[in-house]
Amino acid sequence: MPDHEHGTSGPNGGHGAGAASGGRGDGSGEPGLSRGRHETPEERADRRWGELIQEIRVAQTGVQILFGFLLTVVFTPRFVDLGSAERQLYILTVVLGAAATGALIGPVSFHRIVSGRRIKPQTVEWASRLTFTGLLLLLATMIAALALVLRVATHDPFVPWLVSGVAAWYLICWFVLPMWARHRYTTRD
Repeated sequence: MPDHEHGTSGPNGGHGAGAASGGRGDGSGEPGLSRGRHETPEERADRRWGELIQEIRVAQTGVQILFGFLLTVVFTPRFVDLGSAERQLYILTVVLGAAATGALIGPVSFHRIVSGRRIKPQTVEWASRLTFTGLLLLLATMIAALALVLRVATHDPFVPWLVSGVAAWYLICWFVLPMWARHRYTTRD
């Protein structure tokens, strides 16, 4: 995602050079058309890495709590009473949770292994891809976990509809709204 889309402010509280004058940062003085910061590739990679790590911290916490809970379910007395379909859904949910955990912890390992090799821009790109993959896997994990819990709690025919509604809500919050904002606020006339 280009830097001008983040909407974060620079070190002096502005949005890059020219922000204080309302200009584009290119000396034209045209109001409202600031196109971002004037950063070296290294500065940009450092800033993007810091932003990415903050995002990963939020997602990692959620996936680790969910995955930890899922691992304990098999040891509960009620687990032996689950039917074949519920057991298969449980296994799918645990595998998805493990994959999400791996993808969301992957950027840390990636950074540690390549640290000091002067490839931070490439590291940020790969870490970003791993994080996005982890978010998709977390979405799938949460949907599968919700389906499992509701299926065990009730065998009513409304369960698939309820799960579909929650999945749609996740998609709107996590992907549709950000993509809409990205398109609306970064597309030029």
